[in-house]
Amino acid sequence: MGAMRLTHVTAADLDRMEFHAVRSGEHGSVAAQLQDLANRVDSGSEITRAELFVRAGEQWEIAQEYEHACAAYQRAIDDGGPTVIDPRALSAGALLQLDEIDRAYTQLKRLEGERVLGLPTYVHVAEVLQAHDDLAGAERWATVGIRAHMGTMASPYVRDLLDELLRMRFRVRTDLGLGEDDLDGLLDID
Repeated sequence: MGAMRLTHVTAADLDRMEFHAVRSGEHGSVAAQLQDLANRVDSGSEITRAELFVRAGEQWEIAQEYEHACAAYQRAIDDGGPTVIDPRALSAGALLQLDEIDRAYTQLKRLEGERVLGLPTYVHVAEVLQAHDDLAGAERWATVGIRAHMGTMASPYVRDLLDELLRMRFRVRTDLGLGEDDLDGLLDID
């Protein structure tokens, strides 16, 4: 039996695969390819094994294969490598799609205890909770994310994410009938 060949994955490789999925609609096929790559990626790869599992999970979700998405996210969680969005947040979103409400909120509860989350994770969780009509939860996650990252607005990327979170929070607060507060006032600054 031959040894499994390790591979190196670049951001350009990942972009090509994801673009193919969008263009062709073959999200399940691309998800399977991403998982295969994750199983073979070498330690010097530009894209981590955990991030490849996350990207596979996202493609499974687009294909509406939420069980496969959850499995891919769990592989990313088990791997423990760096990812753009915490795989536990992504897993919670897929679990909500499966009506696994208790399991989803258990994942989110674990995340809430860790105040060292990246801004993309806060954006994702707030979006997912808003989409599933948990407006109070969406507002809470958006508020915590904004407050945790207000001092890191140096890069345009971070500023764009903060603006996105501020706008989402404002819409959610409006839907909840809440008045403007100090964070809502930041929407006027540019």
